[in-house]
Amino acid sequence: MSPRPTVWRNWAETASSNPTRVERPADAAGVAETLVRAGRDGLRVRPVGSGHSFTPVAATDGVQLRLDRIAGVRSVDADGGVAVVGAGTTLRALAEQLAAAGVALAVLGDIDRQTVAGAVSTGTHGTGRTVASLAAQVVGLEVVLPDGTVTRCSAARDVELFQAARLGLGACGVLTEVTLRVEPTYLLHADEGPASFGEVLERLDQVQASADHVDLHWLPFTDTVQLKRWSRSPGPARPLPRWRAWWEEVVVENAAMSLIQRLHRAAPAGVGPVNRAAARLVSHRELVDRSDRVFTSRRLVRFVEMEYAVPRAVAVSVLRHLRDLTLRGPWRPGFPVEVRCAPPDDVWLSTAYDRETVYVACHAYPRTDHATWFDACEELFVAYGGRPHWGKLHTRTAGDLAAAYPRFADVRAVRDRVDPGRLLANPHLERVLGQ
Repeated sequence: MSPRPTVWRNWAETASSNPTRVERPADAAGVAETLVRAGRDGLRVRPVGSGHSFTPVAATDGVQLRLDRIAGVRSVDADGGVAVVGAGTTLRALAEQLAAAGVALAVLGDIDRQTVAGAVSTGTHGTGRTVASLAAQVVGLEVVLPDGTVTRCSAARDVELFQAARLGLGACGVLTEVTLRVEPTYLLHADEGPASFGEVLERLDQVQASADHVDLHWLPFTDTVQLKRWSRSPGPARPLPRWRAWWEEVVVENAAMSLIQRLHRAAPAGVGPVNRAAARLVSHRELVDRSDRVFTSRRLVRFVEMEYAVPRAVAVSVLRHLRDLTLRGPWRPGFPVEVRCAPPDDVWLSTAYDRETVYVACHAYPRTDHATWFDACEELFVAYGGRPHWGKLHTRTAGDLAAAYPRFADVRAVRDRVDPGRLLANPHLERVLGQ
């Protein structure tokens, strides 16, 4: 029986909607039945995962389609290097089930609460020299089209649908099964600690080449970054002691962040001194652990986020301008700015499509005056050819985005073919993909 419809809100509480009804089918056939019935009833449909997108991409006043019953690893072919998973599987459950089968993904983002379908469809990524995007690790899909047809696609079968749907915001069909490229489980050696932001910018290319995966967190109004470098290790595993892992993850990274958030809301002008005090809490640590345990972190403090992908060739200029803009302006952002890198990929709507990329993510605490800072940062990123992350806040429209993505028209053509009646549309998709 479907859950009683209530007001739906995303994780960040930046989007909400009141669906007419909620459906939780158990398989692709059930999804097909839901789509056909919604079409007969004149209702639009939006699939929803864990609600970790900051945008209203999943919002609907029609039928909300939850995929949590279509979950779990279906099969693993370790020799062939692929795993077939239900689209509603959370990344956390996926990592555990893959590890039990002796395999892992090449990279993950830093949050593991999203569903597989939601993560790949909105361009979720991590950081890495050889692969960063989750969508780039997808090699096959089972998709339910708006007319109820259940079909499969890959790089060898209905290539256009595959390219459009594997990062398609759920606009080209509902993903029910995803085939991912996997490899034998591996350990990562994490070397993390404070560094000078100015010095890192002076040698950004060398820093990013110094490890398989590099992640930077700059505290505004300081010269401090938390520099995280992760590289593959032959072992043995040396995870943090449980007490230290709890202290750093729960107390330092979350409880302290929650306190800073309260101080920021109470006295915005004090952000500089507070951030400088927080910078002194950044300490050095090393560990060796299973890859997914290094890639991902617990996020107990809510925030809002805007992230842009800029060409790697201009990344240093962008970051210097961002630092100067923030220091000179009237804004008082208290949350760290995150910087990650990605190689080029071939996914049509990927923010890293056909170019070396550096991601710059601006965060803010809820109920703080961050909108004008986000606007100023977005203007800077756009001036340098930036592409907005599909799952994070931005103000771009289809007209802007068509110029930023060389294959934008191809995605629209697939959408016109499979969903001419726009059963899977909502106002957000109309803004970013067009009518």
